[in-house]
Amino acid sequence: MAQVVTRLDDKLVADLDGLVADGFVASRSEGVRVALEKLVDEQRRRRIGAEIVAGYERQPQTDEELAGLDAATRALIAEEPW
Repeated sequence: MAQVVTRLDDKLVADLDGLVADGFVASRSEGVRVALEKLVDEQRRRRIGAEIVAGYERQPQTDEELAGLDAATRALIAEEPW
């Protein structure tokens, strides 16, 4: 496993230590790792979302496709046990 050295301001370190003290994460390293994993995942999801939007902009859905989705949505709602 690679090791990354970074500098953090005192307030952020204190907040991180609070997470450790509260048992939210086991260590500073785990806290930083969890935060980075979430950041990387968030950016990956944004990139994928933007690619999906770009695809629909290049080739929009047809009226027939949209009508089929409306019917499918109504059927799903009708199945709900409200």
